[in-house]
Amino acid sequence: ASIDIDGVYSNPAGLAFLPKDGLQVALTIQSAYQTRDIAATSPLWTMDGQTTVRNYEGTASAPVIPSIHAVYKKGDWAFSGSFAIVGGGGKASFDKGLPMFDAAAISLVNTIGQGMLSPNQYTINSAMEGRQYIYGFQLGASYKINEHFAVFAGARMNYFTGGYKGFLDINLKEGVAEQLGAEIVKKLMAAGMTLEQAQQAALQKSQQLNDAKLKLDCDQTGWGLTPIIGIDAKFGKLNLAAKYEFKANMNIENDTHDITAPDAAADFMAPYQNGVNTPSDLPAMLSLAASYEILPSLRASVEYHFFDDKNAGMADGKQKTLKHGTHEYLAGVEWDINKLFTVSGGYQKTDYGLSDAFQSDTSFSCDSYTLGFGAKLNLTERAALNVGYMWTTYDDYTKKSQNYNNTGLSGTNIYSRTNKVFGASINYRF
Repeated sequence: ASIDIDGVYSNPAGLAFLPKDGLQVALTIQSAYQTRDIAATSPLWTMDGQTTVRNYEGTASAPVIPSIHAVYKKGDWAFSGSFAIVGGGGKASFDKGLPMFDAAAISLVNTIGQGMLSPNQYTINSAMEGRQYIYGFQLGASYKINEHFAVFAGARMNYFTGGYKGFLDINLKEGVAEQLGAEIVKKLMAAGMTLEQAQQAALQKSQQLNDAKLKLDCDQTGWGLTPIIGIDAKFGKLNLAAKYEFKANMNIENDTHDITAPDAAADFMAPYQNGVNTPSDLPAMLSLAASYEILPSLRASVEYHFFDDKNAGMADGKQKTLKHGTHEYLAGVEWDINKLFTVSGGYQKTDYGLSDAFQSDTSFSCDSYTLGFGAKLNLTERAALNVGYMWTTYDDYTKKSQNYNNTGLSGTNIYSRTNKVFGASINYRF
């Protein structure tokens, strides 16, 4: 329900109620730091019936996330535009790979080695890096119908850029290849093969193990258009606002530079083949907000967001497995200490409607609540500096499976996240 330059994104209709005509611009820089960890429990890790836990730690940092918002108001009209990163998960690195990769590798080794290899006889080295950014360029116009109502219409062009880079190597420990070869020869000769035939088969198995390597270098791009409408109703100290963003249909296309995998992993790597298109729609979004001026220097607001994720196309139609779309509940206060300083605080609760089928190692979410604090310094009559800091506390999500990563064994993943963001902006009215 803000009537300020940040309304370009949050309440564009309210821009028609800005108190002064002219051009206003805001340049914002945010820095975000996240962790995305997976505690994986599976008998695969030892294959001796003793369940162990492997911890996979992912880190994501974006020291500079820029955005710019601008509005030009003249009479009853306000024309606005912005350029910002409006979505995506940023860039995350898992230096020890992911549970799904290790599980696939162990299954592959067991298949090739005919169950005669235990995990202490080989090593798996893997790492994965993923990135997802959605850049948004928005334009629109607001119009004040009368002293109480204003409306907005506009659109945002969304450009997706992302991709994956990773590798997985399986290496037999010293002397294991010879030991395995001897066991295979003995087993095959007992089955009726000649010594020469058994040795040839053992050599092929050894070659298959040497070829059991995965490598991926894949870029992804896509775009989609989001039409946006909004309305603002102002009644003295009370301001009501609503915004609706329509669904943006978007397909992500692979530009794969390198994809290396044995035949046994062909299905696993199929989604990353060059030219493959994957649906990745941006869901429709509704926001409703109300703010009230308790005192001339004190304002409070409440807000609700709904993201219609269940009707936004995703890979393999996984959006259908969600229990419901995303609900967000927000509240905030803002206090002008004096003519120079303003401080604020806010709270947000997010409920995704998650399910086990929706969660995966490469893409998982966790319900959360966020606390944020901000301060504003009026540098001059026309310029202001804003700073803010927020952190998010996530609920761990536990996913249990009787067919862990398609291995036929049981296993459990516990997904957890952290998030800290600092922001600063300069606002200037020409």
